[in-house]
Amino acid sequence: MERKWQFDLRIGGCDVRKCGILGCGRLGATVAYTLMQTGWFSDIVLIDSNYRIAEAEATDLTHAIPFHAPVDIYAGDYADLSDCGLVILAPPTSADSATQNVDQAEKQIRMAMANLLLYNQDAVLLNACEPSEALTQLLHRFSDYPSEHILGVGTLPDTARLKQMVGRHLGVDSRNVHSFIIGEHGEDEIPVWSSANVSGVDLGHYCDSCGKGYDRAILDGLFRDVRDSACRIASAKGIGFYAVAESVKRIASAIVHDEHTILTVTSLARGHYGLENVCLSLPCMIGRGGIRQVLEIPLNEDEEMRLRKTAKRLAEGFAEV
Repeated sequence: MERKWQFDLRIGGCDVRKCGILGCGRLGATVAYTLMQTGWFSDIVLIDSNYRIAEAEATDLTHAIPFHAPVDIYAGDYADLSDCGLVILAPPTSADSATQNVDQAEKQIRMAMANLLLYNQDAVLLNACEPSEALTQLLHRFSDYPSEHILGVGTLPDTARLKQMVGRHLGVDSRNVHSFIIGEHGEDEIPVWSSANVSGVDLGHYCDSCGKGYDRAILDGLFRDVRDSACRIASAKGIGFYAVAESVKRIASAIVHDEHTILTVTSLARGHYGLENVCLSLPCMIGRGGIRQVLEIPLNEDEEMRLRKTAKRLAEGFAEV
């Protein structure tokens, strides 16, 4: 695919330098703080059902601007999102389970999309909440946005955690570890060991060359620690938001700078691995307009079987919503 660099900072009728955040709970506020420090945005608009909370968060963040590049941060309403190129959904929830979270978020997302569509039909929508796959599917249900404009954070935090754990085990910079976790964020997430590598060197060969030995039991133990870490965090503090906020930042960078970078985000499968109309976390090329391409990376037989099983369960679960 020929790479065409874009210097236009617009997505349709929207300015990619303007960002809206829907929801000012702990996650939404952390995302706003993380993006405020980047210097990428001219405006960050905070919207919450409780306007006073959005106003208070905006004021608090504004007091930190002198330490960073100038940016206008303010509480607003949906009309203020009319020319936002990126809209991030982070609705706060008090649910005790993923199922309750979907039920609770359904009304919030339905209302948010009904209001947003009155003013903006061109933005990229990024769901930052869990369960990423089900809530991103709701965005498809309740909006008329092109599928490439809708994505979720998905297993990007899990992929980052896996890289960190494997890098620490091997004594190498985690940025040199290349592997994916796909499927869903949760019990059925899938590590793709079959194509894992360290700076292009097959993971098994690298383990042997550095004296660690390629021991799948050890690697699977690292993966289980990654998979279960979200539950441990949630049981202690209710929700994890630092890694999610950094994941939002990474996705935002790919959109703002039109990077065409590969990230494991939640997207709508349209024939990938024979799957149709189900949201899954898969490696995707991300650029100015959102998802440029969903990549069908090689999987071994076990990995593909597990992906199909996860997709079937997600589709059946979503049908009950």
